[in-house]
Amino acid sequence: MATRSQAALAGESKTLPIMALLAGWLIPGAGHLLVKKPIRAALLFVSITSMFFIGIGLQGKIYQPNTGDLLDMLNFAGDLGAGVLYVLARLLDWGHASVQIAIADYGTRFIVVAGLLNIMSAVDAHSLANGRKPL
Repeated sequence: MATRSQAALAGESKTLPIMALLAGWLIPGAGHLLVKKPIRAALLFVSITSMFFIGIGLQGKIYQPNTGDLLDMLNFAGDLGAGVLYVLARLLDWGHASVQIAIADYGTRFIVVAGLLNIMSAVDAHSLANGRKPL
């Protein structure tokens, strides 16, 4: 009986870090919610989501996959880091294809930084789940 529960715990400990990483990438703060850090999860969700929507409100550019310019590929990677927010923006055609006004450049940076911050928070949740970082 004890070996069965230990095996279940070991199996959970192997899948939890990966689930925390993927959930944290898809939904900002979800990874921290899985590792039982609800306040940090709420703070991350509010800050990343607001940053993304402020960028959309400032008419920032949503990058699409391309193989042309290196900076466009890096910005696309940053946008993709926002997870579901990026998919939602692409499906609903939010953002602009190109920056046409000066303030839109700030909006573009807000969107990219929101994605990068989301990647950092997902990696943090992964580190918390596998014990590399103390709870």
